[in-house]
Amino acid sequence: MGAQAGKDLLIKIDMTGGGNFTTVAGLRATRVSFNAETIDVTSLESAGGWRELLAGSGMRSATISGSGVFKDAATDERARAIFFASETPDFQVVIPDFGIVEGPFQVTSIEYAGSHNGEATYELAMASAGVLAFTAI
Repeated sequence: MGAQAGKDLLIKIDMTGGGNFTTVAGLRATRVSFNAETIDVTSLESAGGWRELLAGSGMRSATISGSGVFKDAATDERARAIFFASETPDFQVVIPDFGIVEGPFQVTSIEYAGSHNGEATYELAMASAGVLAFTAI
């Protein structure tokens, strides 16, 4: 995989609950992180005293974050509604030349900022809330 433009890393939100995904407008920076907890099963019998981990166990999670400027009332309103209703709709993260990650996420924070001589900005953070699917591009 060669170098990619950051603008091609997209966060999409299910606007209707029926698989109608729309790119969250106005984002200037996006980030996705995948995590897996480990379960240490090391014992006195572990070969050479090396740590052993239990394969296929532990909790997996993902977080998404983004920041940008207001550009589209529909996606802004959908994100706010999800937050205040504590919903966990499907989101998609399009990772260029890699694939699409899709599944339920909860909006865990929304921050708004602005100065009198600049644009209003926002930041979103989301945490996975169920099974995620990966589709290679």
